[in-house]
Amino acid sequence: MTIKTIQEYVDFFINLNMGENVPLLSFVNNEKMVLKQKLEYKNLEKKPIKKGIKILEEIVKEINEIGQKAVLEKYQTVGENNG
Repeated sequence: MTIKTIQEYVDFFINLNMGENVPLLSFVNNEKMVLKQKLEYKNLEKKPIKKGIKILEEIVKEINEIGQKAVLEKYQTVGENNG
């Protein structure tokens, strides 16, 4: 399974139920580090990994622009409106 959108990453983070202990930015940075390590594996397809890194970088940009709380609210609202 690959995560293909910011919405899916935010949903994944929320569903992990880490509460206030792990900020979204820390989660995103850890995920990005894991994906960059996976790029070094020869037997994995690179395109989805690179797309995941790009999505994570977009989340970081949004967090820096509007803050974690606003990002979480923005994508929680999107998910609630679509589901």
